[in-house]
Amino acid sequence: MAIKMSHTKEQDSIPTSKMQRASKFVGTGAKMGKNYLKYYAKRLVEGDTGRDELDEANAEDIYNSLSQLKGSALKVAQMISMDENLLPKAYAQKFQMAQYNAPPLSYPLVVNTFRKQLGKTPDQVFDTFSQRAVNAASIGQVHKAELNGKTLAVKVQYPGVADSVSSDLRLARPIALSLMNIKAKDLEKYLEEVEARLLEETDYELELKRSIEITEKCNGLKNVKFPKYYPEFSTPRIITMDWIEGKHLMEWVNTNPDQETRNKIGQALWDFYDFQIHTLRAVHADPHPGNFIITDDNLLGIIDFGCVKEIPEDFYKEYFRLMEPGITARKEYFLNLLAELEFFLPGDSEKEKTYFTGIFTRMVDLLGKPFDSASFDFSDKKYFEQVYGLADEIANDKQFRKSNAARGSRHAIYVNRTYFGLYNILHQIGAVVNSRIDFSELDLKK
Repeated sequence: MAIKMSHTKEQDSIPTSKMQRASKFVGTGAKMGKNYLKYYAKRLVEGDTGRDELDEANAEDIYNSLSQLKGSALKVAQMISMDENLLPKAYAQKFQMAQYNAPPLSYPLVVNTFRKQLGKTPDQVFDTFSQRAVNAASIGQVHKAELNGKTLAVKVQYPGVADSVSSDLRLARPIALSLMNIKAKDLEKYLEEVEARLLEETDYELELKRSIEITEKCNGLKNVKFPKYYPEFSTPRIITMDWIEGKHLMEWVNTNPDQETRNKIGQALWDFYDFQIHTLRAVHADPHPGNFIITDDNLLGIIDFGCVKEIPEDFYKEYFRLMEPGITARKEYFLNLLAELEFFLPGDSEKEKTYFTGIFTRMVDLLGKPFDSASFDFSDKKYFEQVYGLADEIANDKQFRKSNAARGSRHAIYVNRTYFGLYNILHQIGAVVNSRIDFSELDLKK
């Protein structure tokens, strides 16, 4: 867990009241409005010079506001950053800072949390405790501690984030609608799913329980390492676990490891997710680089189980029937699956169904390729160019934008997010892995 933070200025306070947080969102919207006015004024004088400057200004203003608010506001930015093709690069690059390098809280605020939660200061609980956070993300920050010769990681939740999830998501709707081409009513079912997961992420007692249960069940997996958790030093706002020594995943990638080691780590990552999805029906649905540490003996350290998606059995069967090799050639069966997974909407015309069938056929054929490959090379740039190219094509397609309707089951949000994050990390690692799924062994019958 040896993560080096840049010298980001610490925060001495977080807006916690609804009024304070609302004013921050309103102020952000006003800044975006000014940026648009500047953009259009400049465009009148100089002509269309592209939106890069506008995107950079908006990304800067949005991120600065969300990073001060912490919590669900910053978490949504982190989620968006995992799909670099969902938004212009300026947003994705800025929002990536939310993964493991958000501005940390000052030590006095951490001491206040300890007094409220454990009735003691950190120095009264541990032999040593780093006053400055070693890692700061969206929901909480991590401090390094020692006790009785053991090195520990202590995750401390930011004040007020648990109480502000629902109101923050309501306040964030206008910003989300301005960045994404989707109707307000269609945004609701997805925000309900996001809200449910975010409320769980702020429940550190639930995270502790899940962390212990999932790591025990995954202990038989090869080349993975989990921390031990300490309930006696954990509370609804604090989690204490072993410190895993090693390099942050991207820091490790930058050391240019050999191909054999890349494949070893990539296979461990694939097997970890494969086991959770197909055996546990519950998955660590936050696969961004900040949650993985590579140890000195090249094991995959997994350090965060805050976001876990439990996969309903009916959805699991429909989703993986859709991923079976050759499924798109079985037209009637394929169309029924698309309907069951809510890719078709009740008001769709036959023309719309034909159009979206074409899009989803290409998506399924492309994204399902690793499942039918005994050995899949995730470093293959051509494959990811196809994936990103299709995403760009869809995003710029007038008919798709005109529909501006949300399609797909709400359960797919975190499962798709999991696979997209997994593919992306394996691509960054440059791993070749055995990713084939033996569909004959899966119970996909209704």
